Amino acid sequence: MTASALSSLQSHASRLSGASIAQLLKDEPGRIERHSLKVGPLYANFARQRYDAQAWDALLELGRDLDLGAAFRRLFDGEKINSTEGRSVLHTALRGNLSQAAVAQEAHRTAAEVRQRMGALIQALETSEVTDIVSVGIGGSDLGPRLVADALRGPLPGRFRVHFISNVDGAAAQRVLAPLDPRRTAAILISKTFGTQETLLNGAIVRDWLGGSERIYAVSANPGRAAAAFDIAPERVLPMWDWVGGRYSLWSAVGFPIALAIGFDRFCQLLEGAAEFDRHALEAPLESNLAVHHGLTAVWNRNALGLASHAVMTYDQRLALLPAYLQQLVMESLGKRVKVDGSPVDGDTVPVWWGGAGTDVQHSFFQALHQGTGIVPADFIGTVHNDDPYADNHDALLSNLLAQTEALANGQGSEDPHRAYPGGRPSTTILLDALTPQSLGALLAMYEHSVYVQSVVWGINAFDQFGVELGKQVANTLLPALRGQSRAEDPVTAELIRRLGR
Repeated sequence: MTASALSSLQSHASRLSGASIAQLLKDEPGRIERHSLKVGPLYANFARQRYDAQAWDALLELGRDLDLGAAFRRLFDGEKINSTEGRSVLHTALRGNLSQAAVAQEAHRTAAEVRQRMGALIQALETSEVTDIVSVGIGGSDLGPRLVADALRGPLPGRFRVHFISNVDGAAAQRVLAPLDPRRTAAILISKTFGTQETLLNGAIVRDWLGGSERIYAVSANPGRAAAAFDIAPERVLPMWDWVGGRYSLWSAVGFPIALAIGFDRFCQLLEGAAEFDRHALEAPLESNLAVHHGLTAVWNRNALGLASHAVMTYDQRLALLPAYLQQLVMESLGKRVKVDGSPVDGDTVPVWWGGAGTDVQHSFFQALHQGTGIVPADFIGTVHNDDPYADNHDALLSNLLAQTEALANGQGSEDPHRAYPGGRPSTTILLDALTPQSLGALLAMYEHSVYVQSVVWGINAFDQFGVELGKQVANTLLPALRGQSRAEDPVTAELIRRLGR
């Protein structure tokens, strides 16, 4: 986005500074219809965002100027849009076949072959005495599988109980392993490089607890290192590739623990739901493209309104881990301060994403959302149909979702300033027909493509993550200091090490 485009959006925001959301709804006949989209199992309503028709047209014009349609085509065709690392970005090929480009076709074929291998491994495990699976990974090797496995597992245990270890804190591994029987447990080590400190340390704990590597599987882009580090037989190693970023990888063999938790067929349905949304994102015109609508709305809130935070509220307890998953997807992708060409961005990029599950969070941080000095735009996500037998509870849950979005938008006056609600808090409501593998796949694909839209607008690379490396590098240099083998150069760090008794 150029400085002039940024200035144009900000001028629209200034023009609308005194307009309430209720007034926007009153002044714009057809506003709800224009800002509501139904795509497969997803419905999204943006009518409570703080833009009017003129401002929205300016956002759409920005999208046209940037040729978002062509940008999507470059993504699907496997052009090396991850320019800082010289890589294609082909997570869409893991779940669908929407490109005639040779690189995309080959990626889709390769992914299908690996998925078939994964299915065979699952079948073999199903005939074994294994009852529990421990999945070891961190970041994209953990957050996606953990979210989907938790969201889609039934009320009763399936064939396998799947457990996750990510944090390098030994207490995490201890708590997971303590109630399990090593004779009836298998493990999956997931690491793209097989050089991730947390995964190597936790993997060693699990290997020793199991008494060997006979029931350890691996998913890695470096299978040789996986075999060398843990003596894992090649037939128990599934590949991943450099054209799939970690936070986009749950659709690949990284989804092995998902398929074990919910069943292989349902894992394939998850991919189908994402592929259906992929087709929409690629083919729908900007005006009716849900990913574009969501992405441009995020740009408006960040750059025109200057809002530095974004909340995600899931009014379905099964989606309680979604905010944590989206924190990585959005903030690791968009937490950049320079454009692809290395020049500084114009304005700000990603806000801080956070959230939780309603109705719990209403008794936690909603006080600040309703009456705090800062405005936090939010996505409210619910399901139309519930799978549990408690209809009264579901009605109460939905009434709270509806009430919170209405109250945040409209507020309520009072002569007592302590009881006054200013309103004007924008939100988007997203409804899933039901929480199924297909609908969850579509929802996650929608967020992926929204992130891509924002990256194109800001001119940044959404597919590298160099920012996560510096802290890791410094930690490696400090390990000898903690063990008394060297001294820390930073004086504050040196004092803290002394306080730690090292």
